[in-house]
Amino acid sequence: MAEENLTINNNELTPKKNVTVARSESFGPLKFRKSCGEILLSRLQKFTAPEQSGYVGFANLPNQVHRKSVKKGFEFTLMVVGESGLGKSTLVNSLFLTDLYPERHIHTASEKITQTVKIDASTVEIEERGVKLRLTVVDTPGFGDSLNSQDCFKPIIQYIDSQFERYLEDESGLNRRHIIDNRVHCCFYFINPSGHGLRPLDISFMKAVHHKVNIVPVIAKSDTLTLQECTQLKRKVMTQIAENGINLYALPDCDEDEDEDYREQCRLLKEAVPFAVIGANTVIEVKGKKVRGRMYPWGVVEVENPDHCDFIKLRTMLITHMQDLQEVTQEVHYENFRAEKLAGGGSVPKKSRKPRNEDAYNEMMEPESQTADLSEREKQLVEKEQELRRMQEMIAKMQAEMNQKNTPQKMQQNGEVKSQNV
Repeated sequence: MAEENLTINNNELTPKKNVTVARSESFGPLKFRKSCGEILLSRLQKFTAPEQSGYVGFANLPNQVHRKSVKKGFEFTLMVVGESGLGKSTLVNSLFLTDLYPERHIHTASEKITQTVKIDASTVEIEERGVKLRLTVVDTPGFGDSLNSQDCFKPIIQYIDSQFERYLEDESGLNRRHIIDNRVHCCFYFINPSGHGLRPLDISFMKAVHHKVNIVPVIAKSDTLTLQECTQLKRKVMTQIAENGINLYALPDCDEDEDEDYREQCRLLKEAVPFAVIGANTVIEVKGKKVRGRMYPWGVVEVENPDHCDFIKLRTMLITHMQDLQEVTQEVHYENFRAEKLAGGGSVPKKSRKPRNEDAYNEMMEPESQTADLSEREKQLVEKEQELRRMQEMIAKMQAEMNQKNTPQKMQQNGEVKSQNV
């Protein structure tokens, strides 16, 4: 029976084609041409083909980071602050070629009297050449519109702090892989062109927020000013900012190995602060060419023309330094908030952005400031030592009280034992 089963299986497994099978005696003279190690070595030699001698391959690491970043996408939060009617929403739509405010309610004069500041956050995902950007625009309708604008910027500060606190909770939690970064990375502050400089509200707001967010001043509706008036207004605004000690977002310095065009671009961007911009979403045909701009009886103002306004410079600054804005928010503003939060709300020395050259930074530091930092550290150490001494004294007192309570009980127990023995 066993032999029959074997023959049946053999018949089932044999292919229909005629196959000639050699005898076992013919396998004797056959030999392997290559060993397993030689086959693996040949495959490796085909796989690794170095371009030149001494080439390892870690020069491709930036390409790996690029692929991973493109796959993950980017996040950016932009806050716009200013009076109503200065063209904030129009400028944002012009910057990113989107329509973030399709249905916008314009308040009347009677409604503005009792209007309070609101926080309106709009999120949109933009994709350009395979790169995804999750853009969040935070608008503040009602800022400076009411008669009493003394505390109108408190909701804005609360929103910035709440986003910092939310990020801190997510960072301290268990699941830290997918943290959504909703921190405010940049703030466009719109200045009224007819105000002849900064108002007290502008100065108080910037002084209250400049250590929490990167401020970029913007002169709105600059087409209402002549070139001379625009230049004078820029100088006056920068003078007032310097007098009040307001820290604006400082563009990073160029390295020595950067090309000349990039250096010139950075120089022009630094000179253009505050940016005088014009926003428009309508397309007008001028000399057979379609441009975005505004039509006036005396001509056409082109938004993307550097000779007419600083719109191109503002967009270039925002796009080319978007990563730097996020790094300053993470390393300076968020770290200051985190230090204050972990210290229990106490006063913590603020961090400031250091220049890229550490030697230049050490030279810029005055000895008085260094001694002040040392004195503050010494004070903190002395306070901690005093607290430790108080804790040790409290522990010693508690131990003495416990010993006093335990001694009479022991005496009573010993007395009972002695009486029993007698």
